[in-house]
Amino acid sequence: MKKIVIILAVLVVLGGAGYKFFEAKTAKSILSPEEAKAKAVEFINSNLVSDGTVADVKGITEEQGLYKIIVNVGGQDFDSYLTKDGEKFFPQVLNMTEQLNAAANDETAAPAAEAQTAASKSDKPKVELFVMSHCPYGTQIEKGILPVVEALGDKIDFTLKFCDYAMHGEKELKEQLNQYCIQKEQGDKLNTYLKCFLEAGDGEGCLSKTGVDKTKLSSCVSSTDKEYKVMEKFADKSTWSSGQFPVFDVYKADNDTYGVQGSPTLVVNGAQISSSRDSASLLTTICSAFNNQPEECSKELSSASPSAGFGTGTTSAPSDASCN
Repeated sequence: MKKIVIILAVLVVLGGAGYKFFEAKTAKSILSPEEAKAKAVEFINSNLVSDGTVADVKGITEEQGLYKIIVNVGGQDFDSYLTKDGEKFFPQVLNMTEQLNAAANDETAAPAAEAQTAASKSDKPKVELFVMSHCPYGTQIEKGILPVVEALGDKIDFTLKFCDYAMHGEKELKEQLNQYCIQKEQGDKLNTYLKCFLEAGDGEGCLSKTGVDKTKLSSCVSSTDKEYKVMEKFADKSTWSSGQFPVFDVYKADNDTYGVQGSPTLVVNGAQISSSRDSASLLTTICSAFNNQPEECSKELSSASPSAGFGTGTTSAPSDASCN
């Protein structure tokens, strides 16, 4: 089953003598940068991305005995590595030394909560979806859940929330501030805005298209940023999670309560719930949390799994991947 590149768990220690192994002289030929780029593109698109998704290599450079490749998947850029002989491909790279040191020093980290398959019941289920705005798997489940939210309306208490760290840079922090404030002060425009944003990630364009009051939005963003010091902490890398990812503390208390570890995380009636990401499955999952299911739970929604990343396509390969 094909998967998006970012989820493959390949750990490589950057720096030092670790890469000298790959520089050992062998009988294998060394690929030129253009040859390496072509081989990487063919391999990724043939083996690692979902149907309907096309990966592109935006750049290639030499770094510590390997080719460093910037891969774009679903509108997101990821750093990957390829040995110069073209034999070994590393889709995702983490610095193990930094990760282990950060984990050892982080005494407040919440343990990961295990997702349940069935939700507890209530008259009006509380549904909380934690994402990173530019995580391809967060956008995937958002595309699946929006028709459910529209179908159930005020029969559920739905809130879009965000993980307490960001993996996609400054643009993600700013977009999440915007979405938080739209939901808080112009909630009737949130779903329309999100549907627009999920098409191409054009936040600025979608603000205009959906009639969001930009003056009101700017005031809310400014006060929220000041309260949670989002951009101040972005500028201070000593505050970053594991020394790698800027923090986003707007929903930190909820992240800690539910043990949220990555995007997406679905919480129903106070517990993490596992669900497929197509609209039909999400409707079934959420409706299982009602004491008495409303007639809207019988509505026929799409069972096609949305594609990861921005865009309106679907995939035949259901995914449980996440950004974490």
